[in-house]
Amino acid sequence: MFVVTRLNGTIFYLNAELVQSVEQTPDTVITLVSEKKYVVRESAQQVVDEIVAYQQRKRQAYLASTTEEAS
Repeated sequence: MFVVTRLNGTIFYLNAELVQSVEQTPDTVITLVSEKKYVVRESAQQVVDEIVAYQQRKRQAYLASTTEEAS
């Protein structure tokens, strides 16, 4: 999950696993696999960076758990 901000200033969390696309139009529009759309203050690049960071954390946790099991 990662944090984003609606245009009205409300902060909320999105599940990175459910993001289908991110567009800059000029506002940033995040479309989920359910086709629900969110317009947020963060730039498209910031959103993509958050999704990549989430995926990296997820992979690191997986690798750490498989390393512990092998020990």
